[in-house]
Amino acid sequence: MKISVIITLKKDVLDPQGKVIHQTLDGMGFEGINEVRQGKYFEIDTNESDKTKAEEKVEEMCKKLLANLVIEDFKIIGSQ
Repeated sequence: MKISVIITLKKDVLDPQGKVIHQTLDGMGFEGINEVRQGKYFEIDTNESDKTKAEEKVEEMCKKLLANLVIEDFKIIGSQ
């Protein structure tokens, strides 16, 4: 089963890379963008067939390694 996860900086945490992307897009003529926040995307393929167990396993991975919970949030966005 494949589990997709997005990890982003918490809203209160400054995102300098997102700010640079925003400024660059503005300089390229893309107007009307209020904010850009960048993050990480993971696709984890596990041999677990039970969706709940697979998502629990990935959640544990996020908490222990993939996300820095002090400054980042994570969200499981899909299972297939």
